[in-house]
Amino acid sequence: MTSTRPSRAEQIDAATPTSRNRVVDFLRAAAITVVVLGHWTIIAVDPDGGILPHGVLDGAEWTHPLTWIFQVMPIFFLVGGYSNGLSWRSARRKEIGYGQWLRTRLRRLGIPLVPLLLAWLVIWVVAVLAGAPTETVQLASQMALIPTWFLAAYLVVILVAPPCLALWERFGWWSVVGGVALAGAVDAVSIAADQPLLGYPNYLLVWAAFHQVGYAWLDGRLAGTRKRLLLAGVGAAGLLLLVTAGPYPVSMITAGGDEISNSSPTRVTMAFLGMLQAGLVLSLEKPLEALLRRPRLWLVTVLVNQRIMTWFLWHLTVMVGLAHLLLALDARALLPEPLTGPWWATRPLWVLALLALTGLVVLVMGRFESPRADERPAPPVWKPLAAAVCVIAGLAVMASVGVAGEGGVTWWWPLLPVVGLWGFGVARALKAWP
Repeated sequence: MTSTRPSRAEQIDAATPTSRNRVVDFLRAAAITVVVLGHWTIIAVDPDGGILPHGVLDGAEWTHPLTWIFQVMPIFFLVGGYSNGLSWRSARRKEIGYGQWLRTRLRRLGIPLVPLLLAWLVIWVVAVLAGAPTETVQLASQMALIPTWFLAAYLVVILVAPPCLALWERFGWWSVVGGVALAGAVDAVSIAADQPLLGYPNYLLVWAAFHQVGYAWLDGRLAGTRKRLLLAGVGAAGLLLLVTAGPYPVSMITAGGDEISNSSPTRVTMAFLGMLQAGLVLSLEKPLEALLRRPRLWLVTVLVNQRIMTWFLWHLTVMVGLAHLLLALDARALLPEPLTGPWWATRPLWVLALLALTGLVVLVMGRFESPRADERPAPPVWKPLAAAVCVIAGLAVMASVGVAGEGGVTWWWPLLPVVGLWGFGVARALKAWP
């Protein structure tokens, strides 16, 4: 008598609690995957001009409306709101304090970041000592570290997630309206004064306000297709009004020719884009739930989520490395002129090559997403807060200027997050590592 052993996919499917919202995991994986594929397409490599950060958007204005689809960072904050609300409420029930909760979140997000920062510090110290032009080093590292702007913004929102949940529980949708209104006021001042720096508070206001929509999803305040389509309609109406009657550009991703960027700093347009996307995506929640009951699709979703930080953090490092290798070899046959017929025809091959190379990096570096369990006593609140500030400050600067300045490599910015994580006890010596 023979017995059929369940497949790996079937085992994982059976082990998943029935209470788990699989759509949350799927949307997280899908959003990051779209970001990765979008970066690999938008950033072009010219055999004569090198890396072009806004290559496609600058050369093909018809692609600007498509960014309403491919700028999916709002979806990650939607999922973050759902997950952070669930996590903080669980911590409250278990009488876990804010300091311990924050340290756990920082370990999940911060430890995979350390090898990336150390690798770039070593790579570009060697490049500068070898005589590479400072401008080249700066641009390459800036392009490779673009993902860190999102991580910095997300960590800012995590810091305020518990008090924001309290605001949601007390004021409901008015907490979203209030946050968006404040973000609009910040934009008005920043744009009128022509000072983008004055718009930086919106990294907190816009994303924290939209993060509340994740709480609404968690609490069933968005139940039903009608409410979700209404949310999408509010987002679409607000977005259309802002880009047609207001000063905002159509592109939701920074384009070199735009006087104002919707994403750097974050503008109130991103909150309305998030409402549009969330309403449409959540209206498909039931069919998505049915699809994710299929063991193989659920297995893929689980595997991507297990290594999602590595996949996200390293994908542009791989692209920058491959681009510079091909430029150094003068491999013009492999680098057609951007936006030409051959260039578009070779995009699938370009993506497949990057997928293969990034997959190898994930196999090596993905282990840092599985640190050993942290059984230490709860820390004083100031320690994880200080660590978070160090990480956010370092990432925010590097997302703008990379790891190299006019005077060469700026040691302190890539080291600041690493020192903060270790110095304030988030990662403790080598036994905190996998």
